[in-house]
Amino acid sequence: MGSLDRDLASIQEVRDRVRAAKAAQQRLATFSQQDLDRIGAAMAAAGYAHAADLARQAVDETGMGRYEDKILKNQFATDVFWQSIKDVKTIGIIAEYPDRGITEIGVPMGVIAGIVPTTNPTSTAMFKAIVAVKSGNGLVLSPHPAAAKCTVAATKVVVEAGEAAGLPAGAVSCVENPTMSGTHELMTHDLVAIILATGGGPMVKAAYSSGKPALGVGPGNAPAFIERSADIPAAVRRILDSKTFDNGVICCSEQTVVTEDVIRDEVVAEFTRQGGYFLNPAEKAAMAAVMVRPTGGVNPAIVGQTPSRLAELAGIQIPAGTRVLIGFETEVGHEYPFSREKMSPILGFYSRPDWHAACELSIDLLMHEGAGHTMAIHSRDEAVIKEFALKKPVSRLLVNTPSALGGVGATTALPPSFTLGCGAIGGNASSDNVGPLHLINVRRVARGQTELDDLRPKAPVAGPEIDTERLVRLVMAKLMGTSV
Repeated sequence: MGSLDRDLASIQEVRDRVRAAKAAQQRLATFSQQDLDRIGAAMAAAGYAHAADLARQAVDETGMGRYEDKILKNQFATDVFWQSIKDVKTIGIIAEYPDRGITEIGVPMGVIAGIVPTTNPTSTAMFKAIVAVKSGNGLVLSPHPAAAKCTVAATKVVVEAGEAAGLPAGAVSCVENPTMSGTHELMTHDLVAIILATGGGPMVKAAYSSGKPALGVGPGNAPAFIERSADIPAAVRRILDSKTFDNGVICCSEQTVVTEDVIRDEVVAEFTRQGGYFLNPAEKAAMAAVMVRPTGGVNPAIVGQTPSRLAELAGIQIPAGTRVLIGFETEVGHEYPFSREKMSPILGFYSRPDWHAACELSIDLLMHEGAGHTMAIHSRDEAVIKEFALKKPVSRLLVNTPSALGGVGATTALPPSFTLGCGAIGGNASSDNVGPLHLINVRRVARGQTELDDLRPKAPVAGPEIDTERLVRLVMAKLMGTSV
């Protein structure tokens, strides 16, 4: 009998790994919090120690991003992330409320299907492995075919360390022969409890359409608004630091800059001084032609590339030392590539008469692409910041910080995470930075607080009516541990 076709071999590999993960997870679910924490700490330490090697493998295999920044991402996804969750209770009794008679018990969900993108192939793999084990779950990762080798390598690093610390064999693994058929099998397998999806829009949509519970992320298209009260040099520095980090592949990095007419020239001059290059109309048209595919999606050839490589693709000349390419834009829509998510060091640039108009433009940009994800604002006017916070359809409004790093919790106090929910408006189940508590079920033990007779009216009432007002007061009092 001949060998299996690749898609069939991938499906069989997925089935084998899911069955192994389920058997191992049933053992893992019996472990104490201390056991899980010991294993998680070992996995995080190993990933941190191999951060540089895995970063090199990721750049070499995918051709995306910057080696130095991928080191930092690997370190952030392991040690920094672990330090943020190491004291979180996920298993057994995780909370008690004696005054209300409530005890909460953490219960693992089971086997997680983890989808890993080509843009963050090693950091995301290690993040998902650590968060799965911390919450007592098994995990089978499906890498992007263009990043399979480095994703498998990253998984092996943390798994070997975890198994040396007591992780049951097979609890965490990565598909070595990824295909579309194999990924579909993983997401729909009977033994998979939940999908943790990070990747392109079609993949995340497939996860939500699988019939399984899913935690996915929508596309990012973060505007950055520079308001007239901002420290303009600092704002530009933060935006450029963010947009050049790993060549712009982080989903919450800035995609457009919006400013006010009164400071427009000053902002343009500052971008130019700090290494931004504003494309002339012919150069902008040439760049736009290579930014999107005929089908309308972002051209993979530009993702995570340097400005010089982008200029080469577009056939234009740019000054030496250019950090980011910037195109002046006025419109929003699919036919205007500079208004869209670009995942590369390219920015669209808009100006509006005042912050009110800038606010409306930002909403247009987000609703066109990126609803529910992230926006940045650079301002010293708390009233304006508050107005943006109240009106913007985002889950993260980042103030005076690099968006790419602030969104994942590196330069802000947001929970560190490499899976950023976009909420219902973005088609996601959560608006949170996903962590271990999103991957457990909570079983609640509820002790009786009152009797049926206590719920009945104390005095006769006319007819069959119930004193609903008193009933509501009584029930709420019991829930809150107070008296009526």
